[in-house]
Amino acid sequence: MKLSGMRVLDLSRFLPGPYLTMVMADHGAEVIKVESHQGEPTRQLGSPVGGHPVYFRNTQRGKLSLTLNLKHGEGREIFLRLAAQSDVLVESFRPGVMDRFGLGYQAVQKRAPAIIYCSLSAFGQTGPLSQSLSQAPGFTPSLPTLPMADIALGSSALVGILMALLRRERTGQGEYLDVAMADALMSWTPHILSSVVAEDRPPDLSQERLHGGAAFYNIYRTADDGYLVLSGAELNFVENLLTALGRPDLIPLCREPWGLAQDPVKHFLTETFATRTRDEWDAWLADKGVCYAPVLDLKEAWQGEQLRAREMILRGPDGVEHLGTPLKFAHEPGRPTGAIPCLGEHTDLILERLGYDENERRRLKQAGVC
Repeated sequence: MKLSGMRVLDLSRFLPGPYLTMVMADHGAEVIKVESHQGEPTRQLGSPVGGHPVYFRNTQRGKLSLTLNLKHGEGREIFLRLAAQSDVLVESFRPGVMDRFGLGYQAVQKRAPAIIYCSLSAFGQTGPLSQSLSQAPGFTPSLPTLPMADIALGSSALVGILMALLRRERTGQGEYLDVAMADALMSWTPHILSSVVAEDRPPDLSQERLHGGAAFYNIYRTADDGYLVLSGAELNFVENLLTALGRPDLIPLCREPWGLAQDPVKHFLTETFATRTRDEWDAWLADKGVCYAPVLDLKEAWQGEQLRAREMILRGPDGVEHLGTPLKFAHEPGRPTGAIPCLGEHTDLILERLGYDENERRRLKQAGVC
């Protein structure tokens, strides 16, 4: 697999770091999950299936678990020995914590000069606390269903780590990455920056193309309280649907910029889609040449054929279904194992690799180091 032979030390918790290191494990890296004696917090979040919560299963699979007390001098020494034999280190403590442990980049680099050291945080290791995006008057922020900032952070960090590994192949030099959640999420905003940069005002999201301002990029309720989404505002899609619905007179409005000018089209589509069920519309629209989709809930998507055909739903060795990998390589594809580590399950194995004999390992455990 692509990352076979790579060793990753994972000190991160919750979602962004564990997600990115799990992707690396899915593609062959050996990922050592360094945990306190209390364990990764997601071991306790949600109902367990086969002894492990689903959240934990889908962020920690395929990793080795090492319990280690980094506040103890011997614990730090074990960690530095591991770092010297590793390629990548990922941590998500508050800025400054790793330095207080004596395990910041400068300290680790002395023992592991070629390591790729990646620090994850909400706002970065430097600079004042950033402010969130402004919204239009009357807009009420809501919690997103998906943790976009977390996944943006994990995905950006993964790209950075792979870039740094590629550079190391050429130069032999390690690297330090400071990746912030706010920076990663802000990098996803080019489509809504026009009003800020060109007009010095916050965007009115209700009038933006991707947020409901375009009639053909919108969500519509159906008669059975289901939903359909139109997700293509190109004129050929507009002409196909409005002609099939007997309202070609509305086509010119969709040539106008998105926003208030398209409200009559949105009103017509809202009333029209409310007359049939989601599945009836799905069947009717199938051959109309329209960019659309029925909106599925998570259970419907999980149990549907598409994700299973794409091997995004897999069954682990314990019989529990789990997420697959979205990276579909033709050569050396990823192989998510579904193996879930118990807390400290691999501590003896890892210490033995580092040269600690049975008596030393027993002493370290009794001293609360491991």
